[in-house]
Amino acid sequence: MMKIQTIFITSRSMDMELMNMGIYQTEENYQIYLDGTLWGESRKIIETVDGLKPDTTYSVFIKTQNGQSEPLEFHTNRESYTLNVRDFGALGDGQRDDTTSIQAAIYACEADMRVLIPKGVYKITSLFMKSDVHMELAEGAVLSGITDRSRIPVFPGMIENYEENEEYNLGSWEGNPLTTFTALITCLHVSNVTIYGRGRIDGCANYENWWKYTREKIIAYRPRLVFISHCSNIVLQGIRVENSPSWNIHPYFSQNLRFINLTIRNPKDSPNTDGLDPESCKNVEIAGVHFSLGDDCIAIKSGKIYMGATYRVPSEQIEIRQCCMCDGHGSITLGSEMAAGIRQVTVKDCLFLHTDRGLRIKTRRGRGKDAVIDQITFERIRMDHVLTPFVINNFYFCDPDGHTEYVRTKEKLPVDARTPEIKCLLFKDVTCTNCHVAAAYFYGLPEQKIEQIIMENIHVSYAKDAQPGMPAMMEELDPVCKMGVYANNVHSLIMKNVQIEGCEGEPYQYEHIDELESSD
Repeated sequence: MMKIQTIFITSRSMDMELMNMGIYQTEENYQIYLDGTLWGESRKIIETVDGLKPDTTYSVFIKTQNGQSEPLEFHTNRESYTLNVRDFGALGDGQRDDTTSIQAAIYACEADMRVLIPKGVYKITSLFMKSDVHMELAEGAVLSGITDRSRIPVFPGMIENYEENEEYNLGSWEGNPLTTFTALITCLHVSNVTIYGRGRIDGCANYENWWKYTREKIIAYRPRLVFISHCSNIVLQGIRVENSPSWNIHPYFSQNLRFINLTIRNPKDSPNTDGLDPESCKNVEIAGVHFSLGDDCIAIKSGKIYMGATYRVPSEQIEIRQCCMCDGHGSITLGSEMAAGIRQVTVKDCLFLHTDRGLRIKTRRGRGKDAVIDQITFERIRMDHVLTPFVINNFYFCDPDGHTEYVRTKEKLPVDARTPEIKCLLFKDVTCTNCHVAAAYFYGLPEQKIEQIIMENIHVSYAKDAQPGMPAMMEELDPVCKMGVYANNVHSLIMKNVQIEGCEGEPYQYEHIDELESSD
């Protein structure tokens, strides 16, 4: 019997998840019936049923050629008033700056109300959410970013108190507390915020206004589209996020976050446009999200050096499921800014398409003793045209000192307060087709070997026209093509039913492995 369950409810919509019916999407369309009437069709495992009334009980079931699910009853949330931003003076004509009018509606909203942004193009600089606000972007509604730097607010990186013994961090740029333009949507020290609907957040970024200045600070560093800083209980559902000046969605020192059924899109060649980057965050759910962009789809972080070492807040308890990652550098990346550590991450039932790497762990000497990666699980993953499905790189050559002898040397150095650590990783039930560069490339530190890698039920096959490339961004590494599994400086490597088809040369290459268990 097919089974569906509700995973999120607003006053106007419900998100459901189909259980055990595929990865990201079903093989064929299914029909959705709401109160016995055909509502629509879909193939997505996680789908939104919307256009509902507040404080109302509904029944939903799905039907396929093979049968139907049991009806599922749910009740929408209460909603006392709708605050339409048009009533607050917003025009939505794509010309006038509507920031102040929408901001007025947000600050007039109370806990059981809804801010409605109806169809139209609303030019904005930055909107600042407050606690207990539920904002719906209706179908056809676009929050369109103003790109004139002189009109966008700025968050300073750090502000010292009068006693000069404490600091207040606002801006963040690639793991450091630096002055940054505020995001189109900024959540700062708020809780219980929901942003949902079928509308779009469009940063209007291109090479002329933002992307040609990849690393330059011009007044401030480039903004995100959504910045969630020191918040709790935040939900983004259904909306489309696109054309960001830099990272699309950046949760920062926050907890209890949900990202459901989003679409995040940037051009393939747009620089540093990561999709969703939780940094020093706890209890994060990313479900049913479609990514297609110019950098890492999801990059989990915890500070470059200063923030990680000073505040020591890891990213932890993160679940990623039923997502589709397309066209980026890495489908799921851990690091390289991870000085406070990353632990308890589960990625399951996901589809990776045409990314450079599937799992990508990036760290290096200097990240510090708190930079520990542990309890990472990948299971039931399908990859197609991913150049290198598995990469662990302890010699990532980022930052101004990335090419120094300290970072690059393969000689064994003393373990000290600067040495990062990678502990336990599990890869299970993963199928990779049309690979190009390498099946897996694992390179640990000689002084702090990767503690344990378990690969179970892994199948990798190569594209017929496979092209050579770099399996990892590290020095003294030549391009390879159709390399099998390469592992260096690993304490325990356990491989059960790992099949490599079509590689050139030996399918398995091991160096400095303390304990090896392999069975095919």
